[in-house]
Amino acid sequence: MGLYNRYILPCCIDMSCGAKAVTKLRQKVVPLANGVVVEIGIGSGQNLPHYNPNKVSKIIGVDPNEYIWKRSAKRRAASPIDIVRIGLSGEDIPLGNSSVDTVVCTYTLCSIPDPVKALLEMRRILKPGGKVLFSEHGMAPDVDVAKWQSRVDPIWKKIAGGCHTGRDILELFRQADLKIDALNEKYIPGPKVFSYNYWGAAG
Repeated sequence: MGLYNRYILPCCIDMSCGAKAVTKLRQKVVPLANGVVVEIGIGSGQNLPHYNPNKVSKIIGVDPNEYIWKRSAKRRAASPIDIVRIGLSGEDIPLGNSSVDTVVCTYTLCSIPDPVKALLEMRRILKPGGKVLFSEHGMAPDVDVAKWQSRVDPIWKKIAGGCHTGRDILELFRQADLKIDALNEKYIPGPKVFSYNYWGAAG
């Protein structure tokens, strides 16, 4: 792993994922979590301040990148919730079937190599009645913007840690046989090729 991926990229991801508009969407989704939570792509811990400690007993973070995980140290120290990390990818979660109450997935499906496999894993580990809470950027509904997402994507994913500009988020959930129970979507401030967001719950 070169200097860019070790130092520069984690810093850039942390800053972009902490943008004001993105934080507002986190604040809509993360407080809905309850019980034992698995957070896919916990990264630098941007979601940690938004969990309700009266509802969440434990957070199991899934993230293979130890360098961005180190950036979460202060946020972890400030949280009263028990937090542990599993340093693996979301496509292979070493937890039992029906073992967690909530899965939180924010700004992660864009960069997971096999997002459908990851969503199938999320469905597998959820207890009956459990929910996947999500907030993701993805494919824009405007044809011209979607075309630009396709054009930018090959270059962007090389410099942005595998992030894809326009994955079809709703189709990914459909392929994983996860029913979306609540859905919101809109552009947030920023370049349109990166800023169409989907957030809600599925189970």
